[in-house]
Amino acid sequence: MPYDNRRPDRVAEAIREEVAGFLADGVKDPRVRGLVTVTGVDITRDLRHAKIFVSIMGSDAERDETLAGLTAVAAHLRGRVGRALRLRVAPELSFKTDASVGYAARIETLLEEVRRERDASTNDDAPASDATASDATATDATASEAPNGDASAPDVRG
Repeated sequence: MPYDNRRPDRVAEAIREEVAGFLADGVKDPRVRGLVTVTGVDITRDLRHAKIFVSIMGSDAERDETLAGLTAVAAHLRGRVGRALRLRVAPELSFKTDASVGYAARIETLLEEVRRERDASTNDDAPASDATASDATATDATASEAPNGDASAPDVRG
């Protein structure tokens, strides 16, 4: 029977949902506090080991404490995941911090800063460009005058 390549992905998604539900219901470990978001799950092909990536909002000390609390409840959570997904062998769970949310927030901040600088520079240049446009209009009006200075005569220079 051929190996189903999609099964680890489906199991990983089911583990992500189960762990997120567990965290939403409230973890009894007092070290787990703040906003904890499950961002992804990587699971081995044999479904024996799962890395759960979490984003933890708070200070560095709170993140470390929350991660320690999650590691402590991993054994309980392993049993819960195994029963919920009806797996023969529940995967060993390990929690890892996912810094991608922090990186994304940092990139968004930098992009916003660049946008503000660009808008400020275009606003500073705007009066100068208006003056340049009015100078160009005056130059066009002068060029359209006839060589003898009569503005009503059509310009026949090609």
